[in-house]
Amino acid sequence: MYKEIKILGQEILPGDSLTLKMDIARLYTQSKLEIPIIINRAKIDGPCLLILAGIHGDEVNGVEIVRQIVSKGFHIPQKGTIICVPVLNVFGFINKTREFPDGRDLNRMFPGSKTGSLASRFANDFIKQVAFNADYCLDFHTGGNMRFNYAHVRLQKSDKELQELAQVFGTKFMMYAKQRESSFRHAMAKIGKKVLLFEGGKSLSLDRSVTLDGLQGALKVMKHLGLNDFSNEIVNENRVPIIIENSKWIRADQSGMYRSFVKVGEKIQIGDILGSVSDPFGFSERKIKSKYSGYIINNNHLPMVNQGDALMNIGLEE
Repeated sequence: MYKEIKILGQEILPGDSLTLKMDIARLYTQSKLEIPIIINRAKIDGPCLLILAGIHGDEVNGVEIVRQIVSKGFHIPQKGTIICVPVLNVFGFINKTREFPDGRDLNRMFPGSKTGSLASRFANDFIKQVAFNADYCLDFHTGGNMRFNYAHVRLQKSDKELQELAQVFGTKFMMYAKQRESSFRHAMAKIGKKVLLFEGGKSLSLDRSVTLDGLQGALKVMKHLGLNDFSNEIVNENRVPIIIENSKWIRADQSGMYRSFVKVGEKIQIGDILGSVSDPFGFSERKIKSKYSGYIINNNHLPMVNQGDALMNIGLEE
């Protein structure tokens, strides 16, 4: 007997390779917006892995990672099933915005509702018609609002299996992060699914290094789960990540022009000068000193900031 997999009402049999179109909403003009769900199932039974990007429409670096997985044929398993969704929030992707058309953050609407807002209905359909089939999920994200994340994976500290998968994924950093209420990761965990969240890059931007880290991590996880053997494609397979137990934001004390003196991924110490904020006229400039020792996980790439804006996220080592 093989495991039953049904996606969008269609049974997926061993050996099937197909793309289904998820159509649950239309534009004002009644034009369809369809989301491709790319499904490949091997003849040999095994785990089901969902590879997902674009929950936020402006997080295009995750889309590029999943696109490369598909374009290079890495999504075709020798064992088990791989479901690829390169762009979930196609509405936001088309408009180059983070939100759904109703103004809501899709990643705060799970598991959703049949009678709720557009984003809530969409989240509900995606969980019930697609995602519930998965045993594991790789969920690709980037930093929002021009804040650049150094490539890392996030997971709940209490989940030992996810800790193992994070080690396998092999980014330089793995960060313990509590699940956000109503996020996709939180909703999947409640039904017993394992979601490893990747963060890298910034909104509306592609970065080759981040793309490579995400692609390599996905190949390592697929190999670890027995879906396929990517020994010839994987580099640096045994990299041991630095564990980030907690993180602290450094915020602007004043509004003005922001300059960073450090790079993401860099190790810093208490008292180090990290950057400065000045007025645009040359009258004043205030240096930013670190209150923590750790690693620069996130850095704001906006040149103008307001008082209280997040400038850097410092990862504190375990």
